[in-house]
Amino acid sequence: MANQEVKTIKLAVNGGIGFGAKLTAKQLIALAKYIKEDSEIELTTFQQLYIDVVESQKDDVILELKKVGLSVYPVGAYVKSLRTCGFCKGAEEEGMPVAIELNKRIAGIEVPWPLKPAYTGCPNACGEPLVNDIGVIKRKDHFDLYVGGKANGENARTAFIFKEGLTPEGLYTTVEQILEFYKNNGKKREAFWKFINRIGLDNIKEAVDSKISTVES
Repeated sequence: MANQEVKTIKLAVNGGIGFGAKLTAKQLIALAKYIKEDSEIELTTFQQLYIDVVESQKDDVILELKKVGLSVYPVGAYVKSLRTCGFCKGAEEEGMPVAIELNKRIAGIEVPWPLKPAYTGCPNACGEPLVNDIGVIKRKDHFDLYVGGKANGENARTAFIFKEGLTPEGLYTTVEQILEFYKNNGKKREAFWKFINRIGLDNIKEAVDSKISTVES
């Protein structure tokens, strides 16, 4: 009987939210087990490595990678892991706990088209929040939220301010509601910036504010 082709699946892997995009030797050794000698590993602009693993072994691979501190995400039409700055002024001052929690809440959510969120701990914006789908800038003890940035193409643009002066909880809730509205109302394969153009930023704000008011009441 002819050998059946082994089905593989692609996973996105990174070292999680920390002081820059770094991997330890232990993490590299764990990754090396799943990289064939003649294969290539893709490093994305979003601080992720793409690896191919046997689909039937996916759960075991994910468990092993997580044991060495790696974060693992699905590849495709999902919210990407949060791109961050280097937290050069320190974890607490630049809000690393908030970035970690936000990533935990949104990374891997299924959406109509891959969505890229970014975070930076100060107005220097090293994490490039203004040219990504969703961007967060920490200002003192609060957070400004931007949406609709686009880094590439002749129609590239900076993001629009969505809300200013958010608390951490306000940030989490607002981003989650934006994603839910996009997931429920976006067309298949409709990029987030196109969705904003079609629906209108003010209409999205109104829908999100209405949902938040309903949840809080």
